[in-house]
Parts: sequence; structure tokens; C-alpha cells
Amino acid sequence: MRGDLSVPRFVVMVIDDDSGVRNSLKFSLEVEGFAVCTYANGNELLNAEDLMHCSCFVVDQNMPGMNGLELVALLRARHLSAPAILITSHPGPSLRARASEAGVPIVEKPLLNNVLLDKIRDLVAATPS
Repeated sequence: MRGDLSVPRFVVMVIDDDSGVRNSLKFSLEVEGFAVCTYANGNELLNAEDLMHCSCFVVDQNMPGMNGLELVALLRARHLSAPAILITSHPGPSLRARASEAGVPIVEKPLLNNVLLDKIRDLVAATPS
């Protein structure tokens, strides 16, 4: 299900192949006042018409077909500069290094407390309008 993009100031796009994660993130972020669009994979996101409205991408690293960092690279190639956050379990040193090189912070699963929400707020606040 997609969020209403007609008016909101901050739109978070959640890309995760796990419907439970997508739905729970959508609910929790909407409670905090964000408009949220969800996508099951990178191709679904890349085919969306509303990409330019995104304030922040929350991207799962481990998805079939295209991983999160590959998706972020394709977004950047399309000149979409909204900040991205990578969510994943047990990121190793190699993934941490590649994410750091790409300028993409990692928030580890399980998503406890307000770590993801705080990171989204920090990135959106630091992004020039």
C-alpha cells in the first residue's frame, strides 16, 4: 500500500522484501507524522512514479535480485539525492566499509528503540530543501 503523496512535507520510502517489516515500519513512521510509501523490492521502487517526492529511503540490504547498496547506487545514478539508510542484521566489516564509502549509514536489525526514527530525523534535518 502506498502513502498519500499529495501534501506531506517528509516522505519516507521503505524498501524491504519482508511484508511484516514493511508494514510495521509504515505504521510506526506514520504515527510519528511521516508519509510512508512501501515497496517489496528495488525494481518496484525504481518503477515508481513518485521517487522525486522522497525525503529519505530506508532500504533493506538483503533482498532477492538486488541488494540495498546496489539499489542506492542506481538511485544515485538517477540523480536522486535523498538520504538513504541501510537496514540489515549483523553487517560485516566489508559491508560497513562499502556503506561508508557510499555515504549510507547502517541501522542494525532488530530495529530497537528509536534508533531508526532518530537517524531518519537527523538525515532529513541535515538535507538542504
